Amino acid sequence: MPLFCKQCEGRRYPIYKESNKGTLWLCNKCQNYTDSEDVIIREQTEQERANVKAKADEFEKTSNFPAEKLSRRKGVN
Repeated sequence: MPLFCKQCEGRRYPIYKESNKGTLWLCNKCQNYTDSEDVIIREQTEQERANVKAKADEFEKTSNFPAEKLSRRKGVN
């Protein structure tokens, strides 16, 4: 399975679907789902895009990662 789309050369990401027990690959640019044989299955719907955006926004609101403090080690050559 190539990681890049053959239409637009964009990066693909695996999306696991419980309903059909398989992994579909979503292209980042053209929003097409492909299977493991590199056959285009369908396009991503507006509702799916809205759900992904809502999940990303919710994660951004609820995640609280403290900033790492950078410190230099003393006494090291």
